[in-house]
Amino acid sequence: MGTIGILIAIALIVLMAMKGFSIVFIAPLASIIVIVTNGMNFFPSLIGTETSFMTGLTGFLINYFGVFLLGAILAQYIEKSGAAQAIAQKVLSITGTEKPFSVLIAIYAISAILTFGGISLFVVLFVVIPLAKPLFKQLNIGWNLVVIPVFLGIGTFTMTMLPGTPSIQNVVPTTYLGTTLTAAPLMGIVATLISIVIGVIYLRYTLKKSLANGETFEPNAEKDEEKIILKEKIPSFIISILPILVLIIIIFTGSALKVANIVLIGLAAAIVVAAALFHKYIPSHKTALSLGANGSITPIFFTAAAVAFGVVITMAPGFKVISDFILGIPGNPLISLSVASAALGAITGSSSGGLGIAMEAFAQSYLALGVNAEAMHRISAIASSVFTALPHAGAILSMFALTGLNHKNAYKYSFYSTTLPNFFALIAALILGIIFY
Repeated sequence: MGTIGILIAIALIVLMAMKGFSIVFIAPLASIIVIVTNGMNFFPSLIGTETSFMTGLTGFLINYFGVFLLGAILAQYIEKSGAAQAIAQKVLSITGTEKPFSVLIAIYAISAILTFGGISLFVVLFVVIPLAKPLFKQLNIGWNLVVIPVFLGIGTFTMTMLPGTPSIQNVVPTTYLGTTLTAAPLMGIVATLISIVIGVIYLRYTLKKSLANGETFEPNAEKDEEKIILKEKIPSFIISILPILVLIIIIFTGSALKVANIVLIGLAAAIVVAAALFHKYIPSHKTALSLGANGSITPIFFTAAAVAFGVVITMAPGFKVISDFILGIPGNPLISLSVASAALGAITGSSSGGLGIAMEAFAQSYLALGVNAEAMHRISAIASSVFTALPHAGAILSMFALTGLNHKNAYKYSFYSTTLPNFFALIAALILGIIFY
């Protein structure tokens, strides 16, 4: 009954999320189902001060609030100053805007640069969509294709693979495994290269097919045309990219020296540099700081709620059946870890939420088996993103809201552009992990 209750709770999360309910509401509701069906002490398991839904929620907030807060503030400075626009325009000037494939590659590169620089994927959407839309319209190519380069840029190698990336997916394993942001660099670099190659192949194939079918630009988001406003006075490309370079340099240097909390130090330093360099381009520092602080609340609570649900699951007696099944998958332990991370990422519709649950549930068990911590870090991070592009995922819903697209005309592109590169990258990482780690 306990195991069935867990499966019912998981199904409830998926169904309600697809219906548009907030995970902050769904997670405690699903946790109650797990608690009741597993015969657990109700209030101690839900709001207790030892191990409960609430301690899982607050524990995640304590560990990662700084990352979300500083990342959101940095994103505000880079967006509001026009620095993101300057970076985007520089990339477009290199690739050109005359050929459809070049434009799609430019959007891919812009999205990747911004996310590798610590910018939230939701902010990247707000920056990239206004730049992409007039280009698609000018070239008369299918507007639904825009999801491919954007998701390739924000949902593949810069999220989980590239060593040093400040994404929350790369930060979470460090707390449980004692690793650094540059963990397993060989696996990360090879996975990144595989991801890029697969992504570009899929991008080119889909574009050629769309053009051959005579698909043209359809202004599905015409009602949102007023949102497309570009700044006239923006910093130069060199000035715009400096805060991102500062962040990357600090993360790599600090990781090599094993400096604690290096992502917080890097983000703080990047904010200081951005505030100084973008001073005359920012209407108000107070507004940037406040919007950044407020903007960090929703994403962290969404992720923390999913992780808290995972804590309740791991406490439940019925979880032992699921745990034994995963740990009993034949072959190298990294294979079963990747299965667990991928499944939990799919269930929650959030790679960071699924990864947090996987680490909470299995990290110590795998370490006790003698599995290499760095290999676990990279494999679990990559695996958590393989199937997160499900219909209820927050990034999918946000993309459709901003572009005017929908599941019917763009979902398949969203799914394949993240699943294919991440899946093949995971296979490559697993092979390297089994051979070298």
